[in-house]
Amino acid sequence: MKTLYLDCGMGAAGDMLTAALLELHPDGADFLRRLNALLPGEITVSAAQDEKCGLRGTHVTVLVEGDEEGGEQRRLHRHTDLAEIRARIHALAVPDAVKADVRAVFDAVAEAESAAHGRPVENIHLHELGSWDALADVLAVCMLLYELRPGQILASPVHVGSGTVKCAHGLLPVPAPATERLLRGIPICGGEIRGELCTPTGAALLRHFVTRFGPMPMLRVEKSGFGTGKKDYPAANGLRALWGETEDGGERVLELRCNLDDMSGEEIGFAMERLLEAGALDAYTLPIGMKKSRPGVMLTCMCRPGQRDAMLRLLFRHTTTLGVREASCARYTLARRFRTEETPYGPVCVKTAEGFGVRREKPEYEDLARIARERGVSLREAAAALECGEPG
Repeated sequence: MKTLYLDCGMGAAGDMLTAALLELHPDGADFLRRLNALLPGEITVSAAQDEKCGLRGTHVTVLVEGDEEGGEQRRLHRHTDLAEIRARIHALAVPDAVKADVRAVFDAVAEAESAAHGRPVENIHLHELGSWDALADVLAVCMLLYELRPGQILASPVHVGSGTVKCAHGLLPVPAPATERLLRGIPICGGEIRGELCTPTGAALLRHFVTRFGPMPMLRVEKSGFGTGKKDYPAANGLRALWGETEDGGERVLELRCNLDDMSGEEIGFAMERLLEAGALDAYTLPIGMKKSRPGVMLTCMCRPGQRDAMLRLLFRHTTTLGVREASCARYTLARRFRTEETPYGPVCVKTAEGFGVRREKPEYEDLARIARERGVSLREAAAALECGEPG
């Protein structure tokens, strides 16, 4: 299985993750062009070669009206709340899966900030995450992982640094309260290096995407990327991403299940939509017989361990259940990649799945459906027309 292993021995931040993954992308220049096209004109994301302690890597910079994060003009910019961030995300011209990932990362940070400062989520002003550069970082990482499509994402324990960090609220201990909450349950460590090595953005991205934290597994490395940070330390300040093949190919996932007998089909459907929007791996229902011979529905949400709390909140909020059961299981998947091909019917996205000695390709449903509607044929006939490459 294609595996991405993140070495967080010097922490994690949005720009470091972006730069490391950019080095793994087959066409980094084209990716940056497409990313910049999604953002407002005053936002510019660029990448340049960098070096830390003799190690060559890439450093990513986000400029807002020509000013970098931490600059004098940036300090004058107003902060935004979660509602505005969600509106920005909703307007992005990216696949729904990418939007769901971006939204889940920002929701996680908002909830951590809310808990840390004792204020409702709706009233939280995202000082560190409320600017366009943070959205650019999160969007870049989510898009890169969507296009790279690793079968699983693993990471080392996270070095958080030590000392204090200056933020909008004053001097705070490292890790900052919101970062510490986002890293709960994840192995972290400190050290002699003084400074904030893991930012809230980095912590939220790791929590959302990483399946398992620990030592690097047996991995046949095919390529690597090194994303550098802004500051210089005695150790190389950067995050390394290793891409290769692992033999086991399995990841641990959770199945959260509840039995329902007093909800309408529309209500259950809405609950499933909310789970999938929040990044659930899958959500499905099964007909069951319940006590007192009542027919019912078992709703199952499949998610990664780091998503447990968010999914439980959604299940209790959007269903009438009084209890949710949890089961842990192994999940084996084929690595998936996407490419766009020009056809007589217009551009068509083709999905490739491979692994365990298997390779499959098929056009995406949305493009097949578009062709079928335009030509008044069935999905099967549209797929057959694509295979022969001739208009029907």
